[in-house]
Amino acid sequence: MSESTQAWNEFALTHVEYPAGDHLGKLLCLFSLLPQALIVSFVTLVIFRRDLHTIFFFLGVCTCELLNIVLKHTIRQERPAQKRTNYTRYGMPSSHSQLSWFIAGYLTLFLLVRLHHVQTSSVIINYWKQLAATLCWACAGLVSFSRVYLEYHTWWQVVCGGGIGAAFGVIWFIFVHYICTPFFPTIVQWRLCELLLICDTSLIPCIMWFEYANIRQEARARQRKLHPSGKTQ
Repeated sequence: MSESTQAWNEFALTHVEYPAGDHLGKLLCLFSLLPQALIVSFVTLVIFRRDLHTIFFFLGVCTCELLNIVLKHTIRQERPAQKRTNYTRYGMPSSHSQLSWFIAGYLTLFLLVRLHHVQTSSVIINYWKQLAATLCWACAGLVSFSRVYLEYHTWWQVVCGGGIGAAFGVIWFIFVHYICTPFFPTIVQWRLCELLLICDTSLIPCIMWFEYANIRQEARARQRKLHPSGKTQ
C-alpha cells in the first residue's frame, strides 16, 4: 500500500492501530487480536482443566510461535509500513496468520479424526463438525485479511504465514494423535502428573456431558447423605 499522512488510532488498551474514522478497520482490529485471545484461552484451559491433549496442543502453539521467530530473523523481510507500535521489525512470515492457520488446521483434523467416536446422531454431529471447521477457517482468513488491511503485512507475508501454519498444524496433529496419545495413559501415572492433577480425557467422547453427569450424580449422593430420610430434589 502507498504511504499516506492519514492519522491512525490505537484500538482500546491494545497496540493495534487502525485508520482514524475507519469503522471496518476498527472491526478488523478485533480479528487481529484473536491470536492473543486464543493464547490466553489456552493458558486458562491448561491451568483449570489440566488435560494432556490440551497441554500438547498448547505446546504446539508455543512451537509454532518459536518457528515464526526463527523464520522472521532468518528471512529478515521488512514490513510494508513501520508503525509506531510494531513489536518486531520483520514481517515474513506473518505470526498472526501462521498461528491462526495452525489452530484452524489442527482443529479441523481434531474434528474429523479425534471425534469420530462420538455416540450421538451422526447427521447432527456431521453438521456441527462442518460448521465448527468452517468457522475456524473463516476466522483464520479474517485474521490474515486484517493484517494486510491494517498495513502490518503484505499479502505474500500472510499467505506464507498461513501456509506454514496450516502445514505445521497437520504435522503437529499427526505427532500428537499417532505418536504421543498412545503414551498418555502412562504419562498420567507419573508422580509429577499426579501431583499436578493432570488427566487424560482422550477416550471420553463428550467432556461437558461427562462432567455434568458425574457432578449431578455426586451432588445427589451427597444430598442423600445429608438428608437420608428426605427426598432429593
